[in-house]
Amino acid sequence: MKKQRGTLRTGLAVVMAVTGAVVLPASQASAGGAPAAAERHDDFNGDGYSDLAVAAPEATVDGKTKAGYVAVVYGSATGLKTSSKQVISQNSPGVTDSAETADLFGSAVSTADLDQDGYDDLLVGVAGEDSVEGGAETGLVQVVWGGPNGLSGGAALAYGHDTYDRLSDRGKLTVGDVNGDGAPDLVAVESTFKLRVIKGPFGRDGSASGGEQTVADDSDPRFLDLATGDVDGDGIDDVVGTMNDGDEYDARRVTYWRGTDDGLAGEGVVLRDSRDWRVQGGESVGVGDVNRDGYADIVVGRPVDGYDSDLDTPIPKGGRVAFIPGSANGPVGTKAKYVNQDTAGVPGAAERGDGFGTDISVADVDGDGYADVATGVPGEDFDGQSDAGGTVVLRGGPNGLTGTGAKGVNQNTDGVPGAAETKDVFGTATRLVDGNGDGRAELAVGAPGENADAGSVWVFRSTSTGITPTGSFTFGAGTLGTVAAKARLGVGFTY
Repeated sequence: MKKQRGTLRTGLAVVMAVTGAVVLPASQASAGGAPAAAERHDDFNGDGYSDLAVAAPEATVDGKTKAGYVAVVYGSATGLKTSSKQVISQNSPGVTDSAETADLFGSAVSTADLDQDGYDDLLVGVAGEDSVEGGAETGLVQVVWGGPNGLSGGAALAYGHDTYDRLSDRGKLTVGDVNGDGAPDLVAVESTFKLRVIKGPFGRDGSASGGEQTVADDSDPRFLDLATGDVDGDGIDDVVGTMNDGDEYDARRVTYWRGTDDGLAGEGVVLRDSRDWRVQGGESVGVGDVNRDGYADIVVGRPVDGYDSDLDTPIPKGGRVAFIPGSANGPVGTKAKYVNQDTAGVPGAAERGDGFGTDISVADVDGDGYADVATGVPGEDFDGQSDAGGTVVLRGGPNGLTGTGAKGVNQNTDGVPGAAETKDVFGTATRLVDGNGDGRAELAVGAPGENADAGSVWVFRSTSTGITPTGSFTFGAGTLGTVAAKARLGVGFTY
């Protein structure tokens, strides 16, 4: 997983509208010294608190439809604060290129301290970007640099090689140290079927000094999602991908590439279960130490059901989440465990089309040292509303993922602002982020269908017993000062 220094810096959050106007709120030093959490994630201004980045790749920017933007809400001693916010687009000062129709800035979002200056940087995929050399829709991955005043400036990191490569399309972007040299490396999907690894260290001009690696196999896969983490405990990050076989949408798998001193091992390992069948992949994958044994575990969400493979897949109805433990020999597919809404303790009931397992985020929510898992249920129907949606947080423990103690929230939960409506698809995206540095991650939930596809985000605080609706809040285009129409804010968070 991403390694970060615990340096505490006091910083200003820069508030930038899509038009590029800048407002600086008063500087706030962190109270009481450094937060308890040893690792800082997604800390763009170096104040010791994690920040939340949320994508709206289909948003209109300066009249350009689907140009896209990424909004950032900064953390503080009291948690994520919408008063300290920033909106980044390709029309922001210093950001690569300019906003154009169908660029889809924010098609993928990740974070890492690329230049190793102690501030996390924002990595943004622009899947619809054209390039002079490659042609139409080669795609682009670019960086916006973190600093004491928040995010500013940037550089291009990589363009796709050929027409319609759509580099980093639909969230297929991750960062990790896959060669163990201490510098973050960029891993993105190019042309749907191959991994492109760009090895750091990175300079401020976006150049990478570690070279590149392309990983492909002869099965003609179609990647669905990516994640990085140290699954085998050797101190080098590994890469996990979920994919299907070419045009066979229902033939899914989970593949693991081991990180080595030379980068990713060329041959990926397809995980198999206790029947020696391939572990069914899904649309979303996350990595974290769910059972607290020192090895990162793999968590896969498979929200689809109603296909032929349901006959071979454990508890597929309504979607499900798989837990695959890590070990010194890598992930152990034979010990895979599965949870769905019919599992004891999980809120709701498994129904066709619920989409349980949509988007996976892994972090410790209750501060017990075990990573927990948030997942969306955007197809959930209730109170006469179709696809209103919900979100469930599953608890980690010594035996891995469990339904015991799971908690669910939706827009009709007492204390949650707003009201559930048809096609809100609340839970399309989830993100666990420790915005107040107390060692317990808060839950952010995206509902891109809210208000006729304008989209909104909800934030839920955490306690020693998990997430709570008390003190939850929401924000959307009105708070951010952006164009609401068809923006679908909340379709994705950082990976």
